[in-house]
Amino acid sequence: MRFIIVPGLDGSDQNHWQSAWESGWLPNATRISPASWTHPDRDDWIAAISNAIALSDEPAVLIAHSLGCHAVAHWLTTVGSPTVRGAFLVAPPDPLAPTFPVDLLPTFTNLRATSLPVPALLIASDNDPYCTVDAATRLAADWEVPLITTGSHGHLNSDSNLGPWPYGQDLLTSFLAGLGIGFGIGLGTGLRSG
Repeated sequence: MRFIIVPGLDGSDQNHWQSAWESGWLPNATRISPASWTHPDRDDWIAAISNAIALSDEPAVLIAHSLGCHAVAHWLTTVGSPTVRGAFLVAPPDPLAPTFPVDLLPTFTNLRATSLPVPALLIASDNDPYCTVDAATRLAADWEVPLITTGSHGHLNSDSNLGPWPYGQDLLTSFLAGLGIGFGIGLGTGLRSG
């Protein structure tokens, strides 16, 4: 099993839970490499996801944060791959909210939200400045995926000071178990106590 990390705008820095998961918790994890981290271009991000998937025909799970959730949803519904088993979507911004930077993200506006073709889980914070719980509920309904709220943790990013985010690890572990995917020995050691 491979894990493809899909960060949001500007990528995920060293203090982000995605970076902690990639470097020490998840086995066989890689990060997409678009050329447009700072001024995201949808087609560039879609190609980056496709490139990461194409590196192996081993089954994969996509782990996305923020804008990466919209890139993953768009990729799944327009490109897709039979090797992708599921998507773990954390804190997508609401593209209809006034906080959505339309001028910075013109190719990510007006994306059609439709049912995702693989099992997925949407995780949202109760006080995300970029997506209210009502908006997250709407996105979950459009994508036809379950929604779990985490309490008040902001945008679930580096500023949220989640460290390796043990609760997120538990959510991903449960999600994967529902897909019939086990981690194997050694996963969850080291970082969980930090």
